[in-house]
Amino acid sequence: MSVTVIHPRDLADLCKSGKVVEIIDVRTPMEFREVHLESARNVPLDALDPVAVMKARASADEPLYVVCRSGSRGRQACEKFLAAGFTNVINVDGGTLACVDCGLSVVRGKRAISLERQVRIAAGLLVLVGALLGWFLDPLFVFLSAFVGAGLVFAGVTDTCGMGLMLAKMPWNRVEDNTCCNR
Repeated sequence: MSVTVIHPRDLADLCKSGKVVEIIDVRTPMEFREVHLESARNVPLDALDPVAVMKARASADEPLYVVCRSGSRGRQACEKFLAAGFTNVINVDGGTLACVDCGLSVVRGKRAISLERQVRIAAGLLVLVGALLGWFLDPLFVFLSAFVGAGLVFAGVTDTCGMGLMLAKMPWNRVEDNTCCNR
């Protein structure tokens, strides 16, 4: 079964119609704190338990809308729900970025460096360090750059980023007060 998708304009129309629209945001708490849809609650992808989420819902018959930054993690979350046997999940196409562009109500908080940008910084730094150490110290350090390059290719092909998952767990990406994220 494939993931069902909704365009942010259609989601905005649903929200304006007065219908109860339940939205979960599967980004990290830090990303959620920076900007999120007004009615969304944070359930990070790395901690997503589809059964627990569905049990906690007020109306399990209504669709559950899943949003992330740009749509990729939302799709992964929907696939987890589908694998668990829940078919009434819908991914928000283009994620929070597209929702902001479409004028949906958002809550803005403390700014943070996005996880995607952190991955680019870390990967670039590791490649640079590997190249410099390989040039000045020992040619075998070139394998550090090759390892990072292979990881980036793997991330591109599978749409899963191990470095991003590791960076999401770093202390600077944690929100001390989780009350903002679990409404």
